Amino acid sequence: MAVTDTFSLDAVLATLKEFWGYDALRPMQEQAVRASLLGQDSMVVLPTGGGKSLCYQLPAAMREGTDLVISPLISLMQDQVDGLTACGYPAVALHGGMSAKALAKAEDEIRCGTPHLIYSAPERLLAPRTLEMLEGVDIRAIVIDEAHCVSHWGHDFRPEYRRLANLKNRIPGASWHAFTATATERVQRDIVSQLELRDPAILVGDCDRPNLTYRVAPRTDAKAQLLEAINRHSDRAVIVYCISRKDTERTAAWLDGHGVNAKAYHAGLGARQRQRVQEEFMSERLHVVVATVAFGMGVDRSDVRCVVHMAMPKSIEHYQQEAGRAGRDGLEAECVLLYSAADPAKWRQLMTRSAQEAGEEGPPEHQLQLLMHIHRFCSSMKCRHAALAGYFGQAYAGESCGACDVCLGENELAEDAVVIAQKIVSCVARLNSRFGSAQVVDVLRGSQKEKIRRMGHDQLSVFGLLEDTPAAVLNSYVDQLIDAGALDRTEDDRPVVRLTDQSLEFLKGLRDVVLRRPKVVERRKTRSGRGEADWEGVDQALFDRLRAVRRGLAEARGVPAYIIFGDQTLRELARHKPGTADEMLRIRGVGQQKLDDFAEDFLACINDGA
Repeated sequence: MAVTDTFSLDAVLATLKEFWGYDALRPMQEQAVRASLLGQDSMVVLPTGGGKSLCYQLPAAMREGTDLVISPLISLMQDQVDGLTACGYPAVALHGGMSAKALAKAEDEIRCGTPHLIYSAPERLLAPRTLEMLEGVDIRAIVIDEAHCVSHWGHDFRPEYRRLANLKNRIPGASWHAFTATATERVQRDIVSQLELRDPAILVGDCDRPNLTYRVAPRTDAKAQLLEAINRHSDRAVIVYCISRKDTERTAAWLDGHGVNAKAYHAGLGARQRQRVQEEFMSERLHVVVATVAFGMGVDRSDVRCVVHMAMPKSIEHYQQEAGRAGRDGLEAECVLLYSAADPAKWRQLMTRSAQEAGEEGPPEHQLQLLMHIHRFCSSMKCRHAALAGYFGQAYAGESCGACDVCLGENELAEDAVVIAQKIVSCVARLNSRFGSAQVVDVLRGSQKEKIRRMGHDQLSVFGLLEDTPAAVLNSYVDQLIDAGALDRTEDDRPVVRLTDQSLEFLKGLRDVVLRRPKVVERRKTRSGRGEADWEGVDQALFDRLRAVRRGLAEARGVPAYIIFGDQTLRELARHKPGTADEMLRIRGVGQQKLDDFAEDFLACINDGA
């Protein structure tokens, strides 16, 4: 179908159904597709799971020529190409991980004008060999994915992205389209400026993800809190994020020892081992991955039901992107963030070390500002959905989301918080601001450790004043008092808890104090009201059998399981139980190519249980 500089919604929807099996676009998708088909530059901000890819894949299938997509990660590009190929959509990727034979084949296809889309990393694209090859190709649109990488103010700045505007001289007739999931207004303006977009359509979708339940809690007993979250999503995909490589390995080993098949993933592992873990996760042979942020950007598994942060991320943008890997299929999912007042200090240390290695005295001021914003988000008691929307400059409709720890009433306030604060501050004073939080906690709990007796701390008046408070909870109280300004913590390798200028006011009871701890609940809700609706009418036993069919087909083809069908499509199949190919084609997510390839297997599974 050739459409040039025109927009026909009927034609768009026909193409959408043919390749992807969908009957309708979301409002922001329609506007983005319209801008592309009319040749207008665009700046599109849609949250993870909001359907960004479709906004540039669909127009490319509806006009002559080829569109170019610039993406920073090989795994992301390959997943996109595999997914499109499964839909019968011609696309190729150019990246350093390809064999010489595969690269030559892709280049031949490009010269022949076969693919609708060419995916490339910026380094490969800007290489003289690639630019020379593209001179003979009719490039109609240039798409910059992960466009926040262009901006110094973004959370993942990449210098090579700044050079992309040079393509305007090499490919002068193409329209330009910048896509990202996370960008404040400042970052949006910087993207438009750096890419020299011409009178772009600025399309910013609702950043709220109503299918996600956010839980933010003080890190009291981290491993128990983690296990509780994973157990709420048994036999479902879970990503666990840690700050350091060692933490990923320790946590994965601990989970494995407690009956959870989990594996670590970080940049320090060998390439083969990283690839093996990622492939097991994508093929549904592994459900729990414990990782640094090195894992995720290139992972498009849509059925991740839970993301757990074992420590505070370094910015709200990072959190939005990492947590946003949950529920990309639009179905219910959970995001758990466990934090401590020690987390900001750890991030500042890492940022300072990185800056010094680059020859700078310290981290840029905007990095510290981003850190402050995420710290404030963690320690506040405001609706999480509303707080995230507000950060990105959007209003949140409604007083209660019913899908976060605050609105679900999952935090309880400590009784006598003022008295508890006085005892903790007094203990720090008695220790002359010379010890870390572990010693403060041991003294207040009346520990009989040899170190306590040797230093005479068992003779202090504060010894044992909070002996009935669990150590993990007491550690959290110390963190919360640091957040409140009653105490401070040094940022060296052996941090010390010390008094502040405000400590005396807390000691005299002149300041209001709120201390919270996660409420002890036998079983937290795994589904919001939205989640219950997503399962309404679904034969869950059939859904699990369909998952097994999907897994087998994916393994046979050597592709991630979600490329066969997403969970949303499997639930529709298990809800409506089509008996024929014509009936199956009416299911959302079933296009003609996938019907031809997979109908026999899925219909056999459905009819066997009928």
